Amino acid sequence: MFELIPFANGRIDPYRPFRDLEDLERTFFGGSSLGFKTDIRDTGDAYVLEADLPGVKKEDIHIDVDGDCLSITAQRSASSEEKDQEGNYVRCERSYGSFARSFDISGVRSEDLKAAYSDGVLTLTMPKRQKTVPTSRRLEIQ
Repeated sequence: MFELIPFANGRIDPYRPFRDLEDLERTFFGGSSLGFKTDIRDTGDAYVLEADLPGVKKEDIHIDVDGDCLSITAQRSASSEEKDQEGNYVRCERSYGSFARSFDISGVRSEDLKAAYSDGVLTLTMPKRQKTVPTSRRLEIQ
């Protein structure tokens, strides 16, 4: 019976108060708390991570490896300005944002990571670590 979550009817759900606050923040600021979307594929001998970063310049993307943690940070800034013939603003928009995601890379060879950026998609190729097969042997008694 306790697995059922009641419908909130527009009230703050007492079973999920923080999720409701996050929804309120997302609605107010118009963003996503995840930052940017990523897809990770297993190609057999490597993982391929594709991160959607439209409108971000290559020089505004930073990839850091600290031990078994991979961090991707990106900053976006865009401005659009339209003026009439007298130089008065008809429309002026600015958009700034910083996004960051971190990933556990304990199963990859961090020294062999490769990164490419094209058409708003960051592609990271991360070769897998070779699994060490435990060897067994018989010792001779002397």
